[in-house]
Amino acid sequence: MGHTNTSLTDSARDAELAEAGEDAVRLTRELIRRDSTNHGRGEGDERAAAEFAAEALGEAGLSPVVLESADRRANVVVRIPGTDPDADALLVHGHLDVVPADAHDWTFPPFAGEIADCPVTGAPSLWGRGAVDMKNTVGMVSAVVRYWARLGLRPRRDIVLAFVADEEDSAAYGADYLVRGHADLFEGCTMAIGEGGGHTVHARTSSGAAARLYPIGAAERGSAWLTLRSHGTAGHGSRPPRDNAVGSLAAAVARIDQHRWPLHLTPVTRAAIDAIARALEVERAAGDTGSNEAVDDLVRKFGTAASLVSATVRNSAAPTMLSAGYKVNVVPGDATAGVDGRVLPGGRDDFEATMNALTGDRVDWEYAHGSPPVEAPVDSPAFDALRSAILAHDPEGLVVPVCLGGGTDAKVFARLGIDCYGFSPMRLPGGIDYPDLLHGVDERVPLDGLRFGVRVLDSFLRA
Repeated sequence: MGHTNTSLTDSARDAELAEAGEDAVRLTRELIRRDSTNHGRGEGDERAAAEFAAEALGEAGLSPVVLESADRRANVVVRIPGTDPDADALLVHGHLDVVPADAHDWTFPPFAGEIADCPVTGAPSLWGRGAVDMKNTVGMVSAVVRYWARLGLRPRRDIVLAFVADEEDSAAYGADYLVRGHADLFEGCTMAIGEGGGHTVHARTSSGAAARLYPIGAAERGSAWLTLRSHGTAGHGSRPPRDNAVGSLAAAVARIDQHRWPLHLTPVTRAAIDAIARALEVERAAGDTGSNEAVDDLVRKFGTAASLVSATVRNSAAPTMLSAGYKVNVVPGDATAGVDGRVLPGGRDDFEATMNALTGDRVDWEYAHGSPPVEAPVDSPAFDALRSAILAHDPEGLVVPVCLGGGTDAKVFARLGIDCYGFSPMRLPGGIDYPDLLHGVDERVPLDGLRFGVRVLDSFLRA
């Protein structure tokens, strides 16, 4: 990428950075137009999006590699050399796959990449599947790198870009494939950023003043996708056996659904509660984090910011699938159910013991898929750098750490000893619930949000 160009004036550099914002809009739009739907169970196709991303990076003088884990399950990886060979490297990861979208439900075709005003905020926005999750980030990061190439800029440390497949399912064809078979590509990386934070959350202080929070993901609950099975005696529906597999399974599923999980506050979630309470000037009381009821009462005072912590103060398990029988007058010999469990750092033993108790003697359970919880330090230079990058472009913003209720590819990359943070910066107007657009109908991102993200990422990545 050459050496830093010191001959440009500040105004010329600002103009180039503004152009990078427009480049991010264009790149994200073109990525949306390349349908990379992940249908699960190994059925996906990220190849066209990967080839476009690789071409965009190649135009910046880089030599990305496209690695297929299976036919058309494509990943893009490239290392950008830094100026300090002794500095730890940084991983920037994003996924190319998207969840399915039914065009009949959308205002615009989900893979058209239309630009139109948001009906809620009026802000010009880019519509399409992946606009939020997460082709926007792939587009912004690529635009920053292309801006560096035009100006001859280089980061201080090596930066590894990994745009991967299969995050929306098991990661087997994406991050997991890379970590298992190509770990050398991430040599020297000690920190990573990916999805799960950096966007604006509009809230109100206790006195009613407007506040802009920017959550940064510093932990994630682990995934515990379970298969439950019950066995009984098959028979005629008119003479039902006492050991009915459906009844046993239904009772276990009902117990799981009704279970009140105990409070489990991790260091990151405690830090999140403290930071949000300070930012919103919420009055604290002794013992306000001492019980389920006390924490729930405190979090409710956070208003629109409550969702940043409400899902991560305890483990959870949600029944999601049921299957039994083939005819209404036949009692089946077995029945199965699916449960989506989420486990906080340090909460695995309690989760498993609780599932044993809730399923009882008549129902067995096993992991259909599991991934461990992860957490990274919030009292660290890494987190401080992320905070500084946001505040450089929104000085009145309030940066808070959070634990993510769901999961990302951070769980996979953390196996390499990398501290992973959720940081996809986006300044957003009030009036929309940005996380609700993930996987939703009419997914869209404001154009100014992309432009803001480019500036923040440039500041952070070259810090």
